[in-house]
Amino acid sequence: MSRSKALQYYIIVRVLLAPLMLLTVTTVVFLLLRATPGDPVDAIIGGRAPESAKEELRAKLGLNLPIWLQYLNYMGKLLQLDLGTSIGSRGQSVWEIIGQYFPATVELAVCSMAIALIVGIGIGVISASRPGSYLDIGGRLFGIITYSLPMFWAGMILQLIFAVQLGWFPLGTRFPTTTPAPHGITGLYTVDSLLTGNLNQFFTALYYLALHSITLGLLLSGIFERIVRVNLKQTMKADYVEAARARGIPERKILFSHALKNALIPVITVMGLTFASLLGGAILTEVTFSWPGLANKLYDAINARDYPLIQGVLVFFAAIVVVASIVIDIINAYIDPRIKY
Repeated sequence: MSRSKALQYYIIVRVLLAPLMLLTVTTVVFLLLRATPGDPVDAIIGGRAPESAKEELRAKLGLNLPIWLQYLNYMGKLLQLDLGTSIGSRGQSVWEIIGQYFPATVELAVCSMAIALIVGIGIGVISASRPGSYLDIGGRLFGIITYSLPMFWAGMILQLIFAVQLGWFPLGTRFPTTTPAPHGITGLYTVDSLLTGNLNQFFTALYYLALHSITLGLLLSGIFERIVRVNLKQTMKADYVEAARARGIPERKILFSHALKNALIPVITVMGLTFASLLGGAILTEVTFSWPGLANKLYDAINARDYPLIQGVLVFFAAIVVVASIVIDIINAYIDPRIKY
């Protein structure tokens, strides 16, 4: 079988397995939510409410039905792409809540990933190009420290220093409450402000995004620094690099035109999975930074025992991870001919 046909077969199999993976995630989430202690009705109307009112609300929400019937009803709606209606958000559909909060998660993830790539790849290249030097030692220390620091601890410390003590950055919001937020079809404040040509709104949105994205980007950059440094050092010892040196090609051109391209191949895989995890529910990150994104909303839904919202958001996040993993495999197959299927 040729490589192109093998790749096509692999992609078809992955696409066909995607619904099975989503079904598994949905089933596990559904059962775990029902198995955990607590009653969503008590979370909505309080534990001291009359029992008759509780039973009436359970019947309205379908929570008085057998679990197997609840599961079948939910799966039937899911097949119609209906994620249900939130219990604790005044009757909002789950899709409406996703559309309202997900742009904030995307904006934070994109800016953080951009900073992580720029810083991580830059330090990794500098470190690998000068092996054994102080720059190499500093790059290794940077990678170890940023990779090992707990996200929640570093986030809280930086917030205490730069937001609380120094007052340089705001917390807990995407835009000042006294100023109208940018309006547009994307929901991304930085993009919508540029589309409307309002630079003041653009720089304000960046300012409110700065502390969160810089902190998260720096902590993630250690992953990319370590990958780039190790792979670039190995690539610089390859036969084709030695042949390029023998032909008299300048070392700088060898580094950027020959070695770096191959050294960045593993970065694509890690970048895709990291970005998918950021989009797919970085609850700890958003809660730590008080960022009003979808993962933070999911955290509130878990506390409120909002079954439909929890299930819908997790299925949405799972779909993102599944699609991202398939796309990463396809990209890797096309850019790296050594991969076999």
